[in-house]
Amino acid sequence: MAAGNLLGYACGSNGNWHKWFPFLMTNACCEACANLKAAFLIAVVFLLICLTVTLIFANEVPLRDSHLTNQQQSTGFLYIFRSFKNLPPGMPSVLIVTSLTWLSWFPFILFDTDWMGREVYHGDPSGTDAQIHAYEQGVREGAFGLLLNSVVLGLASFIIEPMCRKVTPRVVWVFSNFFVFLGMVAICITSVWSLKRFTQGTIQQAISADVDVKVVSLVVFAALGLPLAVLFSVPFAVASQLAAKVDGGQGLCIGVLNISIVIPQVIIALGAGPWDAIFGHGNLPAFALASALAFVSGVAGTFLLPKLSGNSFNS
Repeated sequence: MAAGNLLGYACGSNGNWHKWFPFLMTNACCEACANLKAAFLIAVVFLLICLTVTLIFANEVPLRDSHLTNQQQSTGFLYIFRSFKNLPPGMPSVLIVTSLTWLSWFPFILFDTDWMGREVYHGDPSGTDAQIHAYEQGVREGAFGLLLNSVVLGLASFIIEPMCRKVTPRVVWVFSNFFVFLGMVAICITSVWSLKRFTQGTIQQAISADVDVKVVSLVVFAALGLPLAVLFSVPFAVASQLAAKVDGGQGLCIGVLNISIVIPQVIIALGAGPWDAIFGHGNLPAFALASALAFVSGVAGTFLLPKLSGNSFNS
């Protein structure tokens, strides 16, 4: 995931695709439009390569009709909800903490590049030419920040297992939630700092980001790669370990865990816009809410998450 993110954000952070693929520019498609089309075309090529490799090298063994029938009966959509009562001990607490963790993360995932374009570069996608240019610069810089985030994510993935063996998965998960809390607070402080510096500038000053603010923003983006590595691994490992304790059910636990991820994403996707509008637009309210939710998820994880040993995680 880190490697894929790294390549994808590298595409998004580059604003020269329209120069390399000039045929994408038309009277109805400007430079930004051509850059976007180029990025999606590259994605299409990678998807075709992955699809081709899968079709050639992935071997499947057909199940007998009796096995297929039993599997269909045990994996229906309603079966998942009927099986909530059969979840392993400790799994409901994992679902609650997972939901709270994703509630704190999704505002960043949804608005990170927009935040860079608006709050750091002071651009506006529907404003003047200068504001539009500043916003596009900010979005590309945000994609570069996410590229750095992916680098840290990839490197941090190698230390997740040793950390869990040393201090247990619960401590690692709780620590990452409080780390996200500090990261979201840093984003809020950076927003206020950036706005203050921008309003104190002269009228003739070009719309752009303050160098210090930009550096701090990129550092925050990169640092959040560490808790993101925890988010992408530890909850799933904990769910699998709980299922292993009762001799099976990993598929059910992971399926239910995915539900506890999707529901918070839907809530934030539908509610973040109206929430920001209540406080006069901008992304600061969403990140302030994310910081509060990250703190709550850290506290909840401290008291609710099961105490799995590091040895059981490793096995």
